[in-house]
Amino acid sequence: MVNNGQPSQTALMSAAARAAHLLVDDAPPIFADTLARTFLGERAEELLGYHRSYGGHPVLSGARTTAVTRSRYTEDRLAELAGRGVDQYVILGAGLDSFAYRSKPVGRVRVFEVDQPATQRWKQALLIETGTEVPPSTCFVPVDFEQESARSLADHLVRAGFDPGRPALVSWLGVTMYLTREAIGQTLDVISGFAPGTELVVEHLLPAELRDEAGQSYAELVMAAAAGHGEPWRTFLSAEQMNTLLLEHRLQPVESVRQRETIPPAEWERTDSLRPFELSVLARARVPVA
Repeated sequence: MVNNGQPSQTALMSAAARAAHLLVDDAPPIFADTLARTFLGERAEELLGYHRSYGGHPVLSGARTTAVTRSRYTEDRLAELAGRGVDQYVILGAGLDSFAYRSKPVGRVRVFEVDQPATQRWKQALLIETGTEVPPSTCFVPVDFEQESARSLADHLVRAGFDPGRPALVSWLGVTMYLTREAIGQTLDVISGFAPGTELVVEHLLPAELRDEAGQSYAELVMAAAAGHGEPWRTFLSAEQMNTLLLEHRLQPVESVRQRETIPPAEWERTDSLRPFELSVLARARVPVA
């Protein structure tokens, strides 16, 4: 969603968390999004000021932990697949993702950013305003999910140059909690129709009974704030429930990755306030080979 000509509060908060990680937390960084600050536009100082002043607060440190670990895991997976020849990367709910503009060494990978038309117009204007080069391998795929069925996603991607006959990596981060289970299933149906060998990395939130104390505290605070901004959390799935949902829509579960498992154990030996907590899980699945 776009509010008053700007991306959703969720998109801004995620970008601010990635940007603040390089300013507030200790080296070495878990993930270096060197353009996140630029993509905050005129809101940069305001949003980063919260992290500078209150960076140790559980909500802010939790937001940074979530944002950088999911991005790190997904882009590590992309690098591995690209090394095997996968050259298509679909980002569902791309928001202020900056991969396409800071990863020139992976230029042979075509990046398809899928999001609401208004969000993409805002982002494209910001790219022009900041002089950020848009590589020819980057494709904007506007899809108005409020007006169209998720099943139209494949058609929009193909028109943008996506080849459904070749494998891809699809990332779907920070989105499913805002959707109904039915809507999630509709998108999974589309992805299951992509070429065998296509992989999906999708984030989901755990039900309350599976969260640890830190995860539950974070959820209680952030869920209320998200609802206040018109973005209520709707769906919570255990790892087993997500695997069942994937199988129902013809996708083969590969692994369920909790925050602690997104990076090597040694990297959690930190002196800052970043700590893994039990709330979000990354499910990795594959379109099976017949």
